[in-house]
Amino acid sequence: MKHILDALEDRRAGAKLGGGEKRIEAQHARGKLTARERIELLLDKGSFEEFDMFVEHRSIEFGMEKNKIPGDGVVTGWGTVNGRKTFVFAKDFTVFGGSLSETHALKITKLQDMAMKARAPIIGLYDAGGARIQEGVAALAGYSYVFRRNVLASGVIPQISVIMGPCAGGDVYSPAMTDFIFMVKNTSYMFVTGPDVVKTVTNEVVTAEELGGASVHATRSSIADGAFENDVEALLQMRRLIDFLPSNNTDGVPEWPSFDDTARVDMSLDTLIPDNPNKPYDMKELI
Repeated sequence: MKHILDALEDRRAGAKLGGGEKRIEAQHARGKLTARERIELLLDKGSFEEFDMFVEHRSIEFGMEKNKIPGDGVVTGWGTVNGRKTFVFAKDFTVFGGSLSETHALKITKLQDMAMKARAPIIGLYDAGGARIQEGVAALAGYSYVFRRNVLASGVIPQISVIMGPCAGGDVYSPAMTDFIFMVKNTSYMFVTGPDVVKTVTNEVVTAEELGGASVHATRSSIADGAFENDVEALLQMRRLIDFLPSNNTDGVPEWPSFDDTARVDMSLDTLIPDNPNKPYDMKELI
């Protein structure tokens, strides 16, 4: 029995390496955390329970049958955020660039179904390049399964997307249907097609940041609800966000103790809010 358990631990250790140490080093060199590091930072310590660690793709085209990595580019599971059950999936850029295959999609849809059944929030950490082109229509069909569940979960459980790398195609369609979208400055991008395609089709030269960077989506297009300086800040703020959200549409809003006297009077409000109702005032100063 011991040799079986040892073999299992060896397989787990291999799966946790994702695309290998060199690709992990490259990820760190870009100023980004790996998928597992992100989950570890997001969830309460020791609470993460992973699903389908050893899942591999089923493609046999273009030599893909010789190139299989456990997990298939996405880490899925559940844990707690400040004691509250939360489901999470993180795209692993070190494995096939985080691209979505048929089995990759099925891992995500399984998690979405579990989140709906448990009536708990789901958080997606995106760092991927869209569909895995080697699988063609099978990969695109996988996105349809994910999109359908995005729609079914809308208004039922909180859906949060954090864009943490260069995301294109289906990996921006799905976040667009969720409740919140956040980005990381200088390392995350959201666009349907990248700068190279834009140049080919329109002959316009545009950078990834100008086309779909955090500065564009958080200040101009309003697609993103906020942008953070790095992965660590983004994930810590997601932990804080969960504290403000109900777990589902039938659950109450979380309540936290307040030490502010409810009868407190602030005389500055008399001068802050103008007598003329048509005159604007600074809402941030009021809050």
